[in-house]
Amino acid sequence: MSDEGAARGRRGGDPHVLREYALLADGHRGALLGPEGNVAWLCAPGWADPPIFSSLLGGPGDYTVTPVNPRFVWGGHYEPRSLIWVSRWVTSDGIVESREALVFPGDAHRLVLLRRIHALDRDAVVRVRLDPRGDFGRAAVNGLRRAGGAWTACVGGLHLRHTGGEVLRPTEAGTLEGDLHLPAGDRHDLVLEVSTGPLDEPLPDPDTLWRITEDGWASAMPSTVGGSARRDAAFAYAVLRGLTRPGGGMVAAVSTSLPERAHAGRNYDYRYAWIRDQSFAGLAGALAGRHDLLDEAVAFLTARVLADGDRLAPAYTVTGDPVPQQAELEFLPGYPGAPVRVGNWVRDQFQLDVFGEVLQLLAAAARHDRLTGDSWRAMRVAARVIEERWREPDAGIWELPARQWTQSKLACVAGLRSAARTAPPDVAGRWAALADAILADVAVRGRHPSGRWQRAYDDERVDAALLLPGIRGAVPPDDPRTEATRRAVLAELEQDGYLYRFRPDRRPLGDAEGAFLLCGFAAALAAWQAGDVVAANRWFERNRAACGPPGLYTEEYDVRQRQLRGNLPQAFVHALMLEAAVTLNQADLRP
Repeated sequence: MSDEGAARGRRGGDPHVLREYALLADGHRGALLGPEGNVAWLCAPGWADPPIFSSLLGGPGDYTVTPVNPRFVWGGHYEPRSLIWVSRWVTSDGIVESREALVFPGDAHRLVLLRRIHALDRDAVVRVRLDPRGDFGRAAVNGLRRAGGAWTACVGGLHLRHTGGEVLRPTEAGTLEGDLHLPAGDRHDLVLEVSTGPLDEPLPDPDTLWRITEDGWASAMPSTVGGSARRDAAFAYAVLRGLTRPGGGMVAAVSTSLPERAHAGRNYDYRYAWIRDQSFAGLAGALAGRHDLLDEAVAFLTARVLADGDRLAPAYTVTGDPVPQQAELEFLPGYPGAPVRVGNWVRDQFQLDVFGEVLQLLAAAARHDRLTGDSWRAMRVAARVIEERWREPDAGIWELPARQWTQSKLACVAGLRSAARTAPPDVAGRWAALADAILADVAVRGRHPSGRWQRAYDDERVDAALLLPGIRGAVPPDDPRTEATRRAVLAELEQDGYLYRFRPDRRPLGDAEGAFLLCGFAAALAAWQAGDVVAANRWFERNRAACGPPGLYTEEYDVRQRQLRGNLPQAFVHALMLEAAVTLNQADLRP
């Protein structure tokens, strides 16, 4: 290996700006793929298990396929209506592509990562490096051997098998490395399997696995969605589908510890299922014309509400277990600007608004005639908890210290009204009356003297979350408080076509945190509801462009630097983007 090539190989493990990472996902886990063909993050066997590739956070493990020629520019694209990614490198002596996917639909106990390398126009040499490490890099490979046409090993209690790597050889560091020589036009397949049990079955056939994956995505996706934004809307649906465990929850993001603000202490583990995010995704999925995401969200939230009632946590693992306590892993350097954290302290919060979100989701499912008896019981439980606890302070949508947050109470009003319209007569009137009682209290204590909603009973400021109650129907669309709130939010929190959550202090917008893309798409929906279709499209187009080449969104967007901030990809942003795309397309179709 030349010095120049070796340097290139080392740089493959260095972090990149988030806009350059692509996502592979199969419902049970997800991988983040960097521009040098490096799988920089992959947890196994499940979403919140320790990673086997953790170079994203400074760990030693990764899996790289990259041109040997060190002079290249990177690009790529997703194949339509899927999470099949094609990396593309234009080098000084030819073009190389690598088709990448996790076999979809996935298996809870066995992941299969496919990589098909293609020398497009000239002979090409591609370097392959496989360095799996268990437990955030602390567990090295053991039992590495080649037999039966494949490399096999164990790492961190998992079984590995790699096929197509005949040229790979072990190094003193315990990695497998080698160069693939491809004649012009040729393709070469690599298959990595990682399993909780021994991999004793015959070697996989790449062509069969690719067909399974192509057919899986084709059958999982709506036929058309999103009108003029149909490509991005379909991709948002694919992201949500890929992040959702069949029969279980949807993770808020694939990653952990990516900072929302460098050295500011705001870096969290989002590899868990948030009740609120799940509700948003289910609502968006229903609008897209398929019921898969809606049904998965209903099943997950029903189980959690019936099991925990008024002790409902804001988040769970995707299997419905409690989120681990937050802890720092000091042995890893982390992504630049933040330490590594696993688990999440949100598990101990009370968030009143999630009960309203649950009711909104279940009511939407009822309108589609998709509720079972258990889900009807969950609806009654959620309404009962609101009745008993709506006067209490809570942590709110932004998970802040407990206060009387206006949005939390209005979310419950919206949920109760939606549920009452679908409920049996014996409870419909009671729920509607409860919604009226909560709204009357908010109208006195959460209304600003100017006529708009204010952030909390003891805080007169505006908050972008206050756009949501109007969108969700807490009050009629023509209620003057809705429009007064929308105008105040835009006047106080808009910058360059993006929207911030709130002003945390006297600093200018952008100095304390990034713009929130969720809020930007909410602004699009609010403008559409107000009848301003031009503004709705302006908000939508501005915020859907806040991504990198792969088209993924994080929670925050650094307006000044035009960079993504926080964990990747953020599910609820994709959900609001999808909802806005479908809603605005309906506006385009109006006579």
